[in-house]
Amino acid sequence: MTSELQTRAAPDVLATFLAGRNERTLRAYESDLQMFRGFVNAATVPEAVNALLAGGQGAANGTVLRFRAHLTDANRAPASVNRALSALRALLKLARMLGVVSWTLDVPNVPAEAYRDTRGPGLAGVKKLLATTDNGTDAATLRDRAILRLLYDLGLRRAEAATLDVSDVDLPRRTVAVMGKRRKQKTLLTLPPATAQVLADWLAVRGTEPGALFWNFDHAQKGAERRLTPHSIYRIVRGRGVSAGIKVAPHGLRHTAITEACKAANAAGIPLEEVMDFSRHRDVKILMIYRDRESDRQGQIATLVSQTANTDSGERI
Repeated sequence: MTSELQTRAAPDVLATFLAGRNERTLRAYESDLQMFRGFVNAATVPEAVNALLAGGQGAANGTVLRFRAHLTDANRAPASVNRALSALRALLKLARMLGVVSWTLDVPNVPAEAYRDTRGPGLAGVKKLLATTDNGTDAATLRDRAILRLLYDLGLRRAEAATLDVSDVDLPRRTVAVMGKRRKQKTLLTLPPATAQVLADWLAVRGTEPGALFWNFDHAQKGAERRLTPHSIYRIVRGRGVSAGIKVAPHGLRHTAITEACKAANAAGIPLEEVMDFSRHRDVKILMIYRDRESDRQGQIATLVSQTANTDSGERI
């Protein structure tokens, strides 16, 4: 296909690629494509895609390799780099499927650990965090209490909490419908009694007006603008952590919740696979990371190895 035809086809490829994505995935892909646009110094994302398609396979792979090195040199997290690469590979795969090009990208991901630290603040830290909301009856405190309980009690991600609407909550049935990571349909989760109660307390103040479950309190904003963003939830949790004297992020609450779930399952003799319904992970291997780090298998084995080097007299080597 000639460059002229590729130029005309690129906007259609891009539109098809972005169509049907959920809001969170759409924002992520748009952010990744904007980074790539800036890297190739294109005026718009379609122009950046045009240049990638028109250059041919060798030039495209070279450009994306340099883009990967650029992101790595900028100290982007491996997960962020790999997500950007995944977006470009998926875009080129679609272009090939539509007959715009006859090739795909071959640039691999950068090596990355799935989880570097799954400890979170620990149960004691969670209790300290929740205690910062114990005596407050104002709207902000009631909102924050409900957010903290959802993040911990259900192990929600901050983006999952931010996208909740009032219509997702059914207090009589004690359920909440959550749009999980990489999911196309909402998952119905059961609310523990304590979690349902703090949500009821918040809704009594917020009201049942349709829309975002959690609002910010900037009165100049209305409608969709009032929805708390994932970044706002991050700031709320970090701020509460400062008040509690601990350093904590929203995902730390999820880490601690899953760790406690693994411990409870082990104590009750429940197979680890059963915890997947709670964590909503797709691979039981991820849960094994929580289990093994909680029991510190590495530390136990290291101690045994260390003991083999000890002399009978106890002298140091």
